[in-house]
Amino acid sequence: MDELELVRPMPSHKNSAEEFKREFFSCGEKIINGSALLDQMEYDKWLENVERNSSPETARKDWVVADTFFAVRKADDRIIGMVDIRHNLDNEFLSKYGGHIGYAVRPSERRKGYATQILKMALQHAKSIGLSRVMLGCYSDNLASIKTIEKCGGVLAETKPYVDGKPMNVYWIANI
Repeated sequence: MDELELVRPMPSHKNSAEEFKREFFSCGEKIINGSALLDQMEYDKWLENVERNSSPETARKDWVVADTFFAVRKADDRIIGMVDIRHNLDNEFLSKYGGHIGYAVRPSERRKGYATQILKMALQHAKSIGLSRVMLGCYSDNLASIKTIEKCGGVLAETKPYVDGKPMNVYWIANI
């Protein structure tokens, strides 16, 4: 496994971000967790949305201040994953399901330890913005995410139906 770095999205990432998104869709995955709606928007509009949500003065009224990053492999500058770190849970969806941190690893790079590396970096960032504990959610059958979250100190708080009816787990990681 190569080392990753968290990089704020920029216009220069457009082609690689679109390729990243296409990989999820070609694997039948319609949702990219932690992508701050990259799966639903064209890159230029998405980039504006991410930039707007990074500041308390400009964040959308229906969301919270959040820092969105690409997880880029240092060896070849390939986007391996994404992470969205929300500064608070002052949003009904986030407080029930989404949590402080959402992340994804591109399908071709899974099972290589990248998710753990991404989550550890996200926890460092969360600490740097003043969070002392964070909430994360994942489907109850997503064994890879469960292992990643637990490896990073996650403690299961509850299991409940997600908006689609599937069972999901809610975890808290304290003392980050």
